[in-house]
Amino acid sequence: MNPNSTLPRQPVQVGPYTVGDGSLLIIAGPCVIESESLCWDVAGHLKQITQELNLPFVFKASFDKANRTSHESFRGPGLEKGLEILTAIRSGLSVPITTDVHEVEQVAPVASVVDLIQIPAFLCRQTDLLLEAGRKAKAVNIKKGQFADAGTLIHSAKKVQAGGCQNILLTERGTFFGYGDLVVDMRNLVWLREGGFPVIFDGTHSVQQPGARGSASGGRRELAPYLIRAAVATGVDGIFMEVHPDPDRALSDGPNMIPLSQVTPLLETIKDIHSIVQTRHQVNDQQIFHAPP
Repeated sequence: MNPNSTLPRQPVQVGPYTVGDGSLLIIAGPCVIESESLCWDVAGHLKQITQELNLPFVFKASFDKANRTSHESFRGPGLEKGLEILTAIRSGLSVPITTDVHEVEQVAPVASVVDLIQIPAFLCRQTDLLLEAGRKAKAVNIKKGQFADAGTLIHSAKKVQAGGCQNILLTERGTFFGYGDLVVDMRNLVWLREGGFPVIFDGTHSVQQPGARGSASGGRRELAPYLIRAAVATGVDGIFMEVHPDPDRALSDGPNMIPLSQVTPLLETIKDIHSIVQTRHQVNDQQIFHAPP
């Protein structure tokens, strides 16, 4: 990466929110739509918490987990039923919604419902998927593949731009370290800014241990709050995290997810950190996000 190519980020629109303007976006929800009642419960609690803290909030849940370790693992309710549930929550709670797509054919129906389309990490280089998201989506969040560097993701963002969408977020979620483990290189939070896009940090997938349970992934959820706090101190524009009322009983990614009961103190803490960063670093991005030559 060329440190001299660092550009100020351009704020983008996600639903009613502007991201990259100094605010701290919270993207949160369960890993997968386990049931309609679970989604209503989690979304309702998260909306109340974020409203009380005056933090912008986008609800996340997947209608299909297409890259589970085992073909026998729970994947979700599927496209039609999943979008029905997400539509109801978006309307009933007046919250923006995001979910992920895995195939080009899914983009159009998903884009008609959600405020933000998520490109999964394993698909961050899929040109046709990125171009179609650019053509159809209101906004796109691209998650950096565990195998990719920051420069790869910036090229992915340019594919979305080529499709016509300029509302793009880039998400860091860790890099493969040896076998079955991830490590977060916080330098990527700086380098991702070189494309001028707002940067999100995925605090829960970053503590994932792929395949650690044989037929399922493991994780170290107790480490997620530390990484999230560090990322906010670095100056990210938002936090992505998966939460669940009872992670040990979750049907997907339970070892990574933060218990719903622990969300309030975590958001209170990172809001304070974010406020300090914003107050003490009122200089342009060239000064904050500029690596030494």
